Amino acid sequence: MADETTVIALHDRLAGLLGPRGVSRDARLLERASVDGARMSPVISELLPLGVAQLVAFPTTAEEIARVVQAAVDLDVPVTPRGKGTGNYGQAIPSHGGLVLDTSRARAVVAVGHGEITAEAGATMLALEQAARETDQQLWMYPSTMNSSIGGFLAGGSGGTGTIEHGANHMGFVVALDVVSADGTGMRHVEGDEAQQYVHNYGTAGVIARATVRLEPLVDWRALYASFPAFTGALGVVREIGLLSPRPRLVSADTIEVSRALPDDPAVPGGRSSLRAILAPETLADAIALVEGAGGRVEEVRTGPQASARLSTLSYNHPIEWLQKTRPGYYYHLEVSGDVLADDVDLVHATIGDGLLHIEAGHTVPIGMLAAEYRGPDEVAAAIDRLEAIGVGVHNPHQWNVDFQLQRTVELARTTDPRGLLNPGKLDPDYAGPVKGAIR
Repeated sequence: MADETTVIALHDRLAGLLGPRGVSRDARLLERASVDGARMSPVISELLPLGVAQLVAFPTTAEEIARVVQAAVDLDVPVTPRGKGTGNYGQAIPSHGGLVLDTSRARAVVAVGHGEITAEAGATMLALEQAARETDQQLWMYPSTMNSSIGGFLAGGSGGTGTIEHGANHMGFVVALDVVSADGTGMRHVEGDEAQQYVHNYGTAGVIARATVRLEPLVDWRALYASFPAFTGALGVVREIGLLSPRPRLVSADTIEVSRALPDDPAVPGGRSSLRAILAPETLADAIALVEGAGGRVEEVRTGPQASARLSTLSYNHPIEWLQKTRPGYYYHLEVSGDVLADDVDLVHATIGDGLLHIEAGHTVPIGMLAAEYRGPDEVAAAIDRLEAIGVGVHNPHQWNVDFQLQRTVELARTTDPRGLLNPGKLDPDYAGPVKGAIR
């Protein structure tokens, strides 16, 4: 937390850099800049507020992002980078006060080349996909949240509906980054393995100001909606559809209860388990045959980029978010993986205690989100242990500390952020978190 005199000095300096509308101490703007989607986690919700900004800046270019960071570093003010605020676990909350660096106005798509696209940190994934389509290309990894920014998507731990083909993480997606350190060196261009060091660390070792990510040839996708009288029917074909060649962009299914919570759509009928897929046109007939052979029915096949984008928003954690809206504060969730999700869902549900599974075809094994009644953080920790004992891979999302290559990021930040000013509170090697064993 910076003292009032320092905050005023930084405000005046940033007003000179960005103009009077480029920085603010307005209480409403500070409150808005100090929250993300952390209320999705009942564990973290119990701890809110985790921090409040003392001022917020709105740079409009990558170069302005670098100047804002340097101004804050000169005055020893903590800097919490923020994209569109679509993260769900408090990683963009300024736990030590100071400056929130809102990158959402730095949104230029700089260049589209063969197999790659370059954009500033605040450009949305939707804008990147639209720009790529104009050159008969598409994003190599397609996010479930299309309005997330590229900087936030990468810093927050990217994963998307390109994961069936390419794997569930960012490896291979990032070509190069322009990152801003807090060591006085300004903005640096990094590529390949060096660039990977700045992904999924919440800006604790460097703020992503510009990114170059991979593209692939455009596919005229089909959005398939199907349903089954029971979830077991959908589970029986999720993996098979996911193995079709060319590989789908997404295959996703929900229990009847979760399906009922999804937004109203005639292609998602009540009282049935919904299965949805983004398919290459030449695999559509095979997918339909698999659905009907397993006792399901095809509700609709939609075409065009908007149809695929809408279907994508019903994947990953979004179905669980819709479920949570039906009973606020009741459900918690875990990220899960493993063949047992499809092979013995009754065991999985019973292990977590009347759980409800959202499942997707993954790169090698099914992945998904599992929701259950929230009875406190100790029960969450116990449920993780029980799930792992039956062969379910679990990632506990109810924590805000860096949990990917933690030690590597700690070592990097000793050089790039020697005074610990970048998103402080999010890079603690001894962090335990609100759930016992949060880093696992």
